Amino acid sequence: MASTVVSEKRPGYGRLLRTPGALSFLLPGFAARQPFAMLTIGIVLLVQHTTGSYGSAGAVAAVTGVSMALFAPQSGKLADRFGQRAVLIPGVLVHTASVSLLVALALAGAPIWALFLAAVPAGASVPQVGPMVRARWAAKLDGTPLMPTAAAFESVTDEFTFVVGPVLATALCTGVHPAAGLIAEAALTLVGGLFFAAQRSTQPAFGLTAAAGQPGAQPHRSALSIPGVRVLAIAFLGIGSVFGGMQVSLTAFSEEIGNPGANGLLYGIFAAGNMLAGIAMGAVAWKIGPRRRLTLGYAGLTVAASLLWSAHSVLLLGALGLVVGLCIAPALITGYTIVETLVPASARTEAFTWLTGAVALGQAAAVTVAGRLADAHGASTGFLVPMAGTLLALVTLLALRSRLQQHIPSRVAARGIGHRVPVTVD
Repeated sequence: MASTVVSEKRPGYGRLLRTPGALSFLLPGFAARQPFAMLTIGIVLLVQHTTGSYGSAGAVAAVTGVSMALFAPQSGKLADRFGQRAVLIPGVLVHTASVSLLVALALAGAPIWALFLAAVPAGASVPQVGPMVRARWAAKLDGTPLMPTAAAFESVTDEFTFVVGPVLATALCTGVHPAAGLIAEAALTLVGGLFFAAQRSTQPAFGLTAAAGQPGAQPHRSALSIPGVRVLAIAFLGIGSVFGGMQVSLTAFSEEIGNPGANGLLYGIFAAGNMLAGIAMGAVAWKIGPRRRLTLGYAGLTVAASLLWSAHSVLLLGALGLVVGLCIAPALITGYTIVETLVPASARTEAFTWLTGAVALGQAAAVTVAGRLADAHGASTGFLVPMAGTLLALVTLLALRSRLQQHIPSRVAARGIGHRVPVTVD
């Protein structure tokens, strides 16, 4: 049955945006997710200004990223159990207070350990608006041909966020005040998060209510207990290594050639490739199943990332960066599409946050490792991190591909018993 769905003409973005109630959560959700891309660069610019050390600034930002990666799934799990609103409101208040404390400590010249302590709750309380938006799409479009289109739309939105957010934070920090980027991040989190939480009519069912619609489901079972989710998390770790490795290595490369301004151009080309591929993914009616699409797309990403270290000119690195960006979006979108079929409604927000957290964790690790390699051996060695990360993830994906087995709910009418039947879709 599933194969007939992928062969149908895919509905477009216009039809997706006409989904009843969609704009009510998309607009505030877009504002509330901007801070996610502003936080890291805002910390780096402020802490570097107050300490004079990029190393210290990067370390504080890495602590924030690791903290977010570790705590985000717990936030998603609580949202599935108690509702998004119940988690989001206290979360945005804690985040605003934590970032404000971090700003105050940095401006006061506090020791680095104090900044580390403040960075932990700042990262742990980052509102998981992206996964919450995906969960709302899943609740509205479950089982319809619009779901892959929604996944593509969210990928484009995420990438647009990662283009606009850092530019906005950098402009504020350099043009207004070194702390202005983080202050704006906290303000957007507070206002956007509260407006998003106010959209109660589109909030997915939670707790026992969500579980009641899943025959045979266990109400509070962790999404990570599902083997396919663990495989996808490893794949997303590899994607995070690309983001982190590219950020550091492109900066180091630009400084090596004596043209720091090239960094923005090169990363913009990389991000543009990601957005273009995401837009195309939402418009194409694929005739191959998501599992095969994921493995093929991830193989392409691994090959492209493996060539980055050999580029020694802006033109070649820009071309390779574009190809890498074009390969990331298909892997991300297909991964989110698959996880929606693996996880019951009662654990979807948690599942999405595991994937988002995996990207953040991979990014934090890559920033640290690529930075050390670039400092010690030059910018080109920093590009080895995306190669290693994607290669290891691809090997895992190929070895455990069978665990990405989709399920569809089914009922045995004669007994009145609900169960989930595995359906392999290549």
